[in-house]
Amino acid sequence: MKKIIKKFWEYIRSRPKNFFFRVAVVLFVFWMLFDDYGIIKRIRMEAEYRTLLDRQKIEQGKMMENESRIRYALEPDSIEKASRERYNFRKPGETLFIIREK
Repeated sequence: MKKIIKKFWEYIRSRPKNFFFRVAVVLFVFWMLFDDYGIIKRIRMEAEYRTLLDRQKIEQGKMMENESRIRYALEPDSIEKASRERYNFRKPGETLFIIREK
């Protein structure tokens, strides 16, 4: 172990500029990858941004559907139709047939 450390120290003493630049490059790459504004953080943020955009499109679709339901609910026959379809209400004297899909 001492031999390895001694050889390493001799290498550093014989080529200090070379060693300094290699350490600087390694630190720079490490900084670019793992810093708060690094590449890995950027990739994670881009993925999260895409998922949020997809979720926003889905929610806007739901909002448009709800707005159309509200507009449809203002029509006079819509309440009767909804109660017949959802809650199986019927008028006196009518026969009700329920067809369910599998």
